[in-house]
Amino acid sequence: MLHAVAASVLWGLFPLYFKLLKEVASFDIVVQRLFWSCVFLAGVLAWRRQWRWLGEVARQPRVVAGCLLSALLLSGNWTLYVWAVNAGRIVDTSLGYFMSPLMSVFMGYLILKERMRPLQWLSVLLALGAVLWLTFANGKLPWISLLIALSFAFYGLLRKTAHLGPLEGLSLETLLMLPLVLLLLGIDTVRDSNAFTHASTTAQVLLVLSGPITAVPLLLFAHGARRIPLSMLGLMQYISPTIQLLGGVLIYGEPFTGARAIGFCVIWAALAVYSAEGLWRYMRSRAQSSTEPGAGSA
Repeated sequence: MLHAVAASVLWGLFPLYFKLLKEVASFDIVVQRLFWSCVFLAGVLAWRRQWRWLGEVARQPRVVAGCLLSALLLSGNWTLYVWAVNAGRIVDTSLGYFMSPLMSVFMGYLILKERMRPLQWLSVLLALGAVLWLTFANGKLPWISLLIALSFAFYGLLRKTAHLGPLEGLSLETLLMLPLVLLLLGIDTVRDSNAFTHASTTAQVLLVLSGPITAVPLLLFAHGARRIPLSMLGLMQYISPTIQLLGGVLIYGEPFTGARAIGFCVIWAALAVYSAEGLWRYMRSRAQSSTEPGAGSA
């Protein structure tokens, strides 16, 4: 549980980190983040001598194609997230990550044909109501939140169907993006517009550290996910956007009143219903298993 909580807290603190890189364009930050993530993950794989899976995956073109698509989605999500943070839209990003679990449930229903239970339907409908309310009240779609929620939910769907572990999956994604990253860095270097070489020393250090800072929370979360119930893991998904929301409002003074506050309240109601239903089913299954014959035998 501590591993999963630590990962969620680190994700929640990401806006503080990327605010320190305001001198670097959002797209350049993501390019550097992909490059240094690949370097860091290659080091981890070399240390663990964990290369054999690459040969197996290379013989599965559908898995490679799925990871390439998930890498593009993740890169797009990162770019939008970093831009929104440095544009003073942290509250909008937190709304997107609050919506993401509900979006994932609905995608499971639409694409994987998973059955949705009545309270899950209620949660999704409440989330839809929040989006409609924010659209009506503000006169436009909350597009940052929707794109972050959609891209991250689609990313989770592709990772779920790829059947690769967290370390292997993230390593393959960054490896597949590496040729494009190197091409972009090469072009920028030839044009003397490489963001890394023109950045301050502090920004250069932060860009290098973006590799492990990206990978470590993912590995921590995966380590914890194997050892705690899924219902508890679902609740922990709300730690990160809660920290982001508090940081955006209390530290950076972003507005959180009127229509926006009402929209968030509806989203929180949806998440409360979704979480309560999951916890109830978990407790019920535990109670049933403890009453089965032989449940207490060694």
